[in-house]
Amino acid sequence: MRTAAACTPGKRKTLFLDGPREPADDPAQNSCALIFRIPINRINWTTSSFLIGTFVLTLTAVPLYLWHFGIDWFHVAVFAVLLAATGFSVTLGYHRLFSHMTFRAKLPVRLFTLIFGAAAFENSVLMWASDHRRHHKHVDHDEDPYDISKGFFHAHIGWLLFKLWPQPPFDNVADLKKDPLVMWQHRHIHSLAVLVGFGLPTLTGFLWDGWLGALGGFLIGGVAKVVVLQHGTFLINSACHTIGRRPYSTRCSARDSFFMALFTFGEGYHNYHHEFQHDYRNGVKPWQWDPTKWLIWILSKLGLTSGLRRVPQEIIYSAQARLRGSRKG
Repeated sequence: MRTAAACTPGKRKTLFLDGPREPADDPAQNSCALIFRIPINRINWTTSSFLIGTFVLTLTAVPLYLWHFGIDWFHVAVFAVLLAATGFSVTLGYHRLFSHMTFRAKLPVRLFTLIFGAAAFENSVLMWASDHRRHHKHVDHDEDPYDISKGFFHAHIGWLLFKLWPQPPFDNVADLKKDPLVMWQHRHIHSLAVLVGFGLPTLTGFLWDGWLGALGGFLIGGVAKVVVLQHGTFLINSACHTIGRRPYSTRCSARDSFFMALFTFGEGYHNYHHEFQHDYRNGVKPWQWDPTKWLIWILSKLGLTSGLRRVPQEIIYSAQARLRGSRKG
């Protein structure tokens, strides 16, 4: 967290997170103010405690468990299966289905993504989609919840640790509010998150190896999985607005990154996504790593998804040619 000077004639103001203030005459008071400049009244205590607590457990309790009891491949398998189920529920369900309506899905797909998406502890799809739609509408501006121009930390996790001020309106998800399944998940999001995110791996661990297995299931298939998945999502908001190429548009900070796509189920092609957000594909080229688009396509062949929206090839080529022309000019 940084401070910056706002210069006025004869006076110097220091810009704190909660606004500019006159510095005290006593240097000790100034130092104290710098140390305690975090806006305590804006800390989101519940979210902050969860994000920091699960991160600390992943760095301490998980290695200790593995050191004392060794690696059980059952827990590794549970971690991988639940990571995939929850991750695809976020990318395919929360993001491409509910936020952008890039395809239609039958009840089994919708229900699965709502149940396992809750296990990501990224809030209900209603609130997730509201934030994400606002991000696209106001990208790189103050109204963008995870605005990268406010710094990498803010875009990555700071916007969750501190309450946004003023609180953003909840007025862009009227379509989702009409969906009974979405509203059911919204009402029961905390119960679903705990039961599926922590309860399921703990129960499978117990059935495998008693209480010791339950602890391993909770730590590896529960806590560690949540941390890995969440920070993958967060990196899209931060790293994919900082590192990579912009082959389709320079109108915003979003960038394409093959490296990020590897860890985010194909979500790393962010420049394309911001330019053509209603395409069900993020990696539009056939060879680009986007397992989410492949899964949506496979489900369409099974009759579980339909109406897959694609941007016409000539429009994509036109955007690339226009950008190349502007760079040459």
